[in-house]
Amino acid sequence: MSDRTTLRQVSNTDVYLWYSEISPSKTVEVVNYLKAQADGGNQVFYQIYSDEEIAANPSKADTGIFFLRGTPGARYAVVNAGGGFAYVAAMADSFPQALEISRHGYNAFVLIYRPDDAYNDLGRAIAYINDHASELDVDPNGYSLWGGSAGARMAASLGNRSNLRWVTGRDDIPPASAVITQYTGYDAVSADDAPTFACVGTRDRIASWRTM
Repeated sequence: MSDRTTLRQVSNTDVYLWYSEISPSKTVEVVNYLKAQADGGNQVFYQIYSDEEIAANPSKADTGIFFLRGTPGARYAVVNAGGGFAYVAAMADSFPQALEISRHGYNAFVLIYRPDDAYNDLGRAIAYINDHASELDVDPNGYSLWGGSAGARMAASLGNRSNLRWVTGRDDIPPASAVITQYTGYDAVSADDAPTFACVGTRDRIASWRTM
């Protein structure tokens, strides 16, 4: 891409591997929402690692959560984009969902994670929201984890209470109350899993519904 590449050109190229339904109008809608929030004095991005942790590992500097606000004090959702653990397709695969979730009154967070350490980043995001629930004005209980493809694997894995405790090293964080996954193959099943909704597409040429 060049600095003159338009959103419509991006939507018609293979810039985003595995994604063909990239909507320029939805991208503009999301960006305008974030700009309006920032112009209104609302913080839209939160780093989830401390300054000391970032100094020790600079890759953590851009790792964090975008906050799309719903009703103050309402429950929240963390939405995780796919990208095959090679990149984070947030603008196509998590921001649009989070925007709609927020419009239904729930608080929504879009996680920008490191593809090579995605599970730890999701665990840290959940811990950060739990620890800053009063500041963020969200209900730390009854939250949900959402994701597509790689993001769905992240949601399913950390939606398991035992995995959450293992990744975060804490037992004081409430487990997820629901997991919503799209187009991913995941065959681990446990009594510790949150209630899970999974959807697939029968015309998906990449992720066969038979495998899913």
